[in-house]
Amino acid sequence: MISARVELDDYTNKVLGIIKIKFGLRDKSEALNKFIELYGEEIMEKEASEEYTKNIISITKKHFEKYSNKKMTLQKLDKLCGI
Repeated sequence: MISARVELDDYTNKVLGIIKIKFGLRDKSEALNKFIELYGEEIMEKEASEEYTKNIISITKKHFEKYSNKKMTLQKLDKLCGI
């Protein structure tokens, strides 16, 4: 856990206070963490977990075992997409 001292303007202080009350949090530090949890992904993606990464690799391997490196023409792709 990282500790930081921050200066808040009145509006930010009020918003954190409302988040603290709305989610029943102990302090504004928890409110700030909750705010980032709710809206942080709009700015930056979270790191993928090791389990998720292994799952994606497994799915990719199964796909290549089944389909190899087959290519699709643009016409087939358009037909598949209903265009």
